[in-house]
Amino acid sequence: MNWEESDGKLVRNVKCQNFTEALNLLNKIAVIAESMNHHPDLKIYSYKFLSIEVYSHDTNSITAKDYELAQALDHILDRK
Repeated sequence: MNWEESDGKLVRNVKCQNFTEALNLLNKIAVIAESMNHHPDLKIYSYKFLSIEVYSHDTNSITAKDYELAQALDHILDRK
């Protein structure tokens, strides 16, 4: 896994080629998150960087469900 633990969250930052690629990747992440009913915090910044923060909002900490989502997201993030 290419995730860091920071402030009680699993964090991964991805550099995309451009804004369109970052937005497309965000949308792919949204489909997976919705199917798992577990939603990360997502942010596009500096037009081509995507920040992903995964944690359980109800406990404000990292749980097994967060690792499951991060692993599912790795399948698309590692192919980009």
